[in-house]
Amino acid sequence: MDFIDQIKQFSERVAKLMDGIQTEEATKTSIIMPFFSLLGYDIFNPDEFVPEYTADVGIKKGEKVDYAILRDGNPVILIECKWIGENLQNHDSQLFRYFGTSTAKFAILTNGRFYKFFTDLEAPNKMDAVPFLEIDILNIKETQVAELKKFHKSAFDIAAVFDTASELKYTNEFKRAFAAELAQPSDDFVRHFLVSAYSGVKTQAIIEKFRPIVKKALNSYISEQMNERIKLALEANDKDQNEAEEPAAPPEPDTKEPKIVTTNEELEAYFIVKNLLKDIVDIGDIVYKDNERYMSILYKGNTRNWICRFYFGNKKSIAIPDAGKKEVRHPIENIYDIESLADELKAALSRYL
Repeated sequence: MDFIDQIKQFSERVAKLMDGIQTEEATKTSIIMPFFSLLGYDIFNPDEFVPEYTADVGIKKGEKVDYAILRDGNPVILIECKWIGENLQNHDSQLFRYFGTSTAKFAILTNGRFYKFFTDLEAPNKMDAVPFLEIDILNIKETQVAELKKFHKSAFDIAAVFDTASELKYTNEFKRAFAAELAQPSDDFVRHFLVSAYSGVKTQAIIEKFRPIVKKALNSYISEQMNERIKLALEANDKDQNEAEEPAAPPEPDTKEPKIVTTNEELEAYFIVKNLLKDIVDIGDIVYKDNERYMSILYKGNTRNWICRFYFGNKKSIAIPDAGKKEVRHPIENIYDIESLADELKAALSRYL
């Protein structure tokens, strides 16, 4: 079984067990230890995987971290665990203290579902405040699986992972910053575009005037680029299929116009929805199915798992299912109003996870 299949199987296990786990110890034995076993470590070998590892901190002696992974007798990864129902926010200070007193190059904070990976990119032997990798095991992305595999015992290379950590950390920071600008462009961001597009004085009033225009332009451009890539991929796929097929007799002429027409506006709206949901599931799991009356946006192509429906007639609206899968219509002026429904879309999707 490939590593990605093992991770998916483990994810299913966590989903089944998590509601019944009531303590930190139960979290460790039922989820966290099996997770590191999946990564190839012998969790019952104290020369490799040490529970209650002693990490003396300053004048405090006998301080213990939940687990340490050893190599040649020295810790290389420290692991601090919490109960699966506990929020990991503000729980990294203890791990921060342990990190500076050991030879470990990496530290992991986890509650069995969420895993935060830390190292010392900012200053040697001082754990960074921001993790370079964060994983939700219930919604793990394929790109994250590739990064996680680097921590597998058979592939673990401290120098290589450290180099990757630097790129990952700053890539994630840049993505977060760009996402924030797409959602609400800052004054400096708007001013940057005005330099080449507007010759007048860039007063605060002018910045406020152009802020929604910059936002619309950027999101529209991204949608157009995604649309173009999908079209090229579909055309290439159709070409491959046509070349593989045997020549067929010419079809009978069809004088009827096709009833289903997928418009560019529908495709742009589809890409907006995909972008809004990309942090919850793999973007490839959000697909569309068009029909005569509306376009459906589905999770993993299952018509029962519909996230929303576009009704783009004379009066535009988007329908989002309630808890009973009953349509709730939301009138919109244009497709960019869909962003205001992000919370409703995420709630609809979460019912299928």
